[in-house]
Amino acid sequence: MLLQLLIVLTAIIIGARLGGIGLGVMGGAGLAILTFVFGLQPTAPPTDVIFMIASVISAASCMQAAGGLDYMVKTAERMLRRNPSHITLLAPLVTYFFTFVAGTGHVAYSVLPVIAEVARETNIRPERPLGIAVIASQQGITASPISAATVALLGLLAGTNTTLFDILKICVPATLIGIIAGALVSMKTGKELVDDAEYQHRLKSGILEEAKVQTTEVKNSAKARLSVIIFIFTTLLIVLFGSIPSMRPTFNGEIIGMPIIIEILMLSAAALILILTHTDGIQAAKGSIFGAGMQAVIAIFGIAWMGDTFINGNIGTLTASIENIVTEMPWLFGLALFAMSILLYSQAATIRTIAPLGLTLGISPMMMIALFPAVNGYFFIPNYPTVVAAINFDRTGTTKIGRWVLNHSFMLPGLVATAVSLTVGLILIQII
Repeated sequence: MLLQLLIVLTAIIIGARLGGIGLGVMGGAGLAILTFVFGLQPTAPPTDVIFMIASVISAASCMQAAGGLDYMVKTAERMLRRNPSHITLLAPLVTYFFTFVAGTGHVAYSVLPVIAEVARETNIRPERPLGIAVIASQQGITASPISAATVALLGLLAGTNTTLFDILKICVPATLIGIIAGALVSMKTGKELVDDAEYQHRLKSGILEEAKVQTTEVKNSAKARLSVIIFIFTTLLIVLFGSIPSMRPTFNGEIIGMPIIIEILMLSAAALILILTHTDGIQAAKGSIFGAGMQAVIAIFGIAWMGDTFINGNIGTLTASIENIVTEMPWLFGLALFAMSILLYSQAATIRTIAPLGLTLGISPMMMIALFPAVNGYFFIPNYPTVVAAINFDRTGTTKIGRWVLNHSFMLPGLVATAVSLTVGLILIQII
């Protein structure tokens, strides 16, 4: 088993380094070794999760192509510029909301340059709002009803009488409180901007004498607004159907599962957006959301399939080894989720790969939900795209990677937000 585990970890590490679809294809390569060399029987591929994610990506991509994302960014920009002194608190709420609505943290790219500029104009150290804004865009994944990670968790809990509302009623307040705690800590991070040596150096050398950041203009506000309304309304419908199972159609005495509901509603939303806004479907496939989303699909396809096969083939040994520890201290499983997310760079791939083992070992569905925010650990190593983007957008030089790599601008707000989210989640499952 140890040699098989080494193969799995090697595939994950190499795949993460390759980037893009590398994680997924390396999962496929690891699966091939497990099957043909070690003789493990492949499990069924995670098709439900893949189809759900693909449908959500379709709708979100159509919204972006219709100008909906640009409309949201312009609206957020106006709000931030009206309240510049509160940007360290407002910025993470904006990126959190964007992620909650779109289901992907990559939507934060559009608003990060605005956050950096407004902070500098107000003489607020940009590192403060940017650091927690990036973390909030990640935390929002585990609160969004349509994110790849949430639909993956919902799929795993399908047979446990757990609804989408059960996930949201724990994760939404937990992650919101977590990012607010992270924002409060960020307000005291580093020196004041006017006292920062690097900023003064750049100011004197003329590096900062560049034109202001210009966000993309919305060509047709009515069309863009309609696409956002359709997308948000569909998301609310999904929450409603997920929270009240009796609202779903019943066939042969069985209620339609949420995977099918999500797929039907999101594909319908995509169609409505394209038809009502007269948007070219080809443009939807060219947007950043589509590219990032399809990478997530391939990652889950390969990595989750490999992980399922490894766990299924060694379930007896794994259960005997760690069942007592997990049973006595189930919160320790959160550390496993956090560590694996650092390697996988994907909340969805992490929950789909590791959560089945936890459920098999006896972790309750509600405990798994409380531990869900632990999959947001990929800020730990500062090379995720949104982290790199935030560093590049901060022209003052305050948002950075430290001399020791791990002492970077996102570490403190990330650890605080994650720890508080987990703590609140564990408290909520005891109360609710």
